[in-house]
Amino acid sequence: MCVARTLAGVSRPCAKRARIERQRLGSAAEERAAQLLRQAGYAIVARNFRCRMGELDIIARRGGLLVIAEVRLRSSARFGGPAASISAAKRARMVRAARYLLMRQPRLATLAVRFDTLLLTSSSGPIEWIEDAFPAA
Repeated sequence: MCVARTLAGVSRPCAKRARIERQRLGSAAEERAAQLLRQAGYAIVARNFRCRMGELDIIARRGGLLVIAEVRLRSSARFGGPAASISAAKRARMVRAARYLLMRQPRLATLAVRFDTLLLTSSSGPIEWIEDAFPAA
C-alpha cells in the first residue's frame, strides 16, 4: 500500500494514488453525464476539448442548439458542493474556449450556444442538470 507520512506523523494515501482515483471518478461522472445528454436527444460532438484558453468537458448538439456542459463531481459539501466549485474564472475560461472552438469549427458557429452544468455529489448518485447555467457574455 502506498502511504506517506505528514509532518504530524499521520499516515495518508500517496498523492499519486489519490489523483488517479479522482481522475477515475471524474471520468465515470463525465460518462454518466454524456449518457444523460444522449438520453435527452443530444448528440455528443466532443468530449474533453482542450486548448490554450481552457477545457470543455462535453460539447453536445440537438437541432440548432450547441450545449457546452461542465461536469462537476464533489463528494463533500465542505467547500460549497459542485456548483460552488465553478468559479467566475472557470466560467470565463469556458467562454474563451467555446469561442475558440466556434472559430475553429465554422459549422458549429451558426448554432445557438448554451452553457449547462451537470452536478454530482457521488459517482453513482443523481445528476442535477442546470440548463443555461451562466451567460456567454
